[in-house]
Amino acid sequence: MLLKDLILSATLVSLVEVANAWSPTNGYAPATVDCDKNINLTRAASGLSESESSWLQKKDASTKEALLSFLTRSTTNFTDTSLLDALFKNSSDIPRVGIAASGGGYRAMFGGAGMVAAMDNRTEGANEYGLGGLLQGTTYLSALSGGSWFASTIVFNNWTSVQEIVDQMSDTNNSIWNTAQSPFTPGGTNNTITTERYANITSAVNDKYNAGFPVSLADVWGLAFAYSFFPTLPQGGVGYTWSTLQEIEQFTNAEMPFLIELTKVQKANGDSVDLNSPTVEINPFEIGSWDPSINGFSEVKYLGTNVSNGIPIVEGKCVEGFDNVDFFFGTSSNLIEYIDASNVTTYKYLINELATLFLGNQSTSSTRDMALYSPNPFKGTSFYDKSNGTVSEYVTDEELLMIDGGSDGQTIPFTPLMRKERNVDVVFALDYSSDGSDSYPNGLSVVNSYERQFLDIGKNEAFPYVPGVDAFVELGLNKRPVFFGCNSTNLTDLAYIPPLVVYLPNAEYSYASNVSTFQQSFDVTERKELIQNAFEAATMGNMTKDPEFLSCIGCAVMRRKQEQQNLTWPEECEKCFSKYCWDGSLSKSTSVSNTTSSTSNNVTYSNATGISGTTAVPTADISSSVSSVVRSASATASSNSSTSARSTNFGTGLNINRGFLLFSFVNIFLSII
Repeated sequence: MLLKDLILSATLVSLVEVANAWSPTNGYAPATVDCDKNINLTRAASGLSESESSWLQKKDASTKEALLSFLTRSTTNFTDTSLLDALFKNSSDIPRVGIAASGGGYRAMFGGAGMVAAMDNRTEGANEYGLGGLLQGTTYLSALSGGSWFASTIVFNNWTSVQEIVDQMSDTNNSIWNTAQSPFTPGGTNNTITTERYANITSAVNDKYNAGFPVSLADVWGLAFAYSFFPTLPQGGVGYTWSTLQEIEQFTNAEMPFLIELTKVQKANGDSVDLNSPTVEINPFEIGSWDPSINGFSEVKYLGTNVSNGIPIVEGKCVEGFDNVDFFFGTSSNLIEYIDASNVTTYKYLINELATLFLGNQSTSSTRDMALYSPNPFKGTSFYDKSNGTVSEYVTDEELLMIDGGSDGQTIPFTPLMRKERNVDVVFALDYSSDGSDSYPNGLSVVNSYERQFLDIGKNEAFPYVPGVDAFVELGLNKRPVFFGCNSTNLTDLAYIPPLVVYLPNAEYSYASNVSTFQQSFDVTERKELIQNAFEAATMGNMTKDPEFLSCIGCAVMRRKQEQQNLTWPEECEKCFSKYCWDGSLSKSTSVSNTTSSTSNNVTYSNATGISGTTAVPTADISSSVSSVVRSASATASSNSSTSARSTNFGTGLNINRGFLLFSFVNIFLSII
């Protein structure tokens, strides 16, 4: 990878037109605005929205040229290029590509950045030694948790490139991804800077609360991290709205992919989040869920409006500004809920102190660690599956309780890209989870997404066959690129033919990248090393381990359309698939048909080494998969019950020195768990 190491004297400045991007209050608080008297904000999840469908027409035209260029380069050495010629005769035959960026804290943010940089023709060296141009031919980008930090950064900084970020990377205040200090002690030993940051965050949360909206530590979490993602915007983009994306030139011109970030819904009764819990997606136009228990979408611009069956309670009045960018990625990445749910006394003490510092009289709320989406945008809707004869609680509750998007163990955001409605042909899965004993991936997230289709909630989903976690590790599939679902003829017993999956796991090439999910500070060298290593993991070591890897990626991109049109399959692609496709083996000594049914999660993790052959550096890390978290009903009771009277200055009376000491302790704590 040839990402330039030169630090430019001029910092990268966000070009966002702040006046058009901001909440009506010019801050974190939402506000009531006029809207159409006949507006209905919700719809059934019976297909794509008109807005998405319209945008896709532009995007398909944009990706045609980009993919043709990429695939022409990847098939340069083919003896027969008739497949490529045939695919680009008709626009309907052009492949559609998706990228899924996993969770995993800063590890996933920098890792996702490096892998996507390898696909971006704006990255120096990507065309010569990587997959340059593939990103320009990508239609969808999904992300969750740490992956949402990466995706939000590049998208909401006007589709900036990782190369540009690296070019200006430093420890100055205006440098994107300046993580020299933890978000919780931004001043380091300078109490003045940290005190000012605390005051700004507290003021923002207070403003939202006084506007009539409940707040939690998820608000604090998003606001704290935003300063390093949007350093040139006031207070880290304190009033930056998600729906602004609809007006950003690079999006309206379809120059960037369609961004989708994921979160999960926690039941108010305290049931643990698992694969049966609804997945909520947030896209440029809507927020909603394809899952049967909700099966609906609502306009994201007017999120926060009090509605019944999609109709505003007050005619002609809607809310704007609730769709805050910081709040959304704070929701998708909220690890505070995970820590609090552990019920460990020390952890509870820390969460109590955080709540006291920032939430004042809301500090004892049972929902203080979850993102509160209130009013519930789906209140009174009837799109949900009624086959079991019961009313879905997600349309009767006054609020939706949202938590980390990977909290059910699906740390790779496959769900929106696997939907039949989106007609994606290939999904590049960037796995920066840490489920293995060595804190590298072990395939668990892939297995979980596969298994969900056999549950009632996933009955309308399809996912290619994969081995169980134990086989994943034994076969070394968690240490190198692997293709799943290579032959659609083996997938006909699924709900529909799903996209082919190109699995790209975090692995050590030039740097031990199994850093802790909870590590909160990285110097410039560490950041660049993580990005560099990820570039190499996505390209088989800059193509040094396999000079034909680019061609093989091209084959994966073309495969579904080739099958659909029954076109001649090049012999070069046949060789590629023999190398990279999972052949159905469940161990090194056995092979079975890849039409086998559900696999087991119960495994003993192995101490695998990095793909480069060097020993992985072990770290004491809590897995980013938290499907086993169980919360008591008393700890997650809804906050709809009566609360203390609203205060105009909650949280501001706490001794800041005490707060500084608390966060110093938090940073030490996070560095060792």
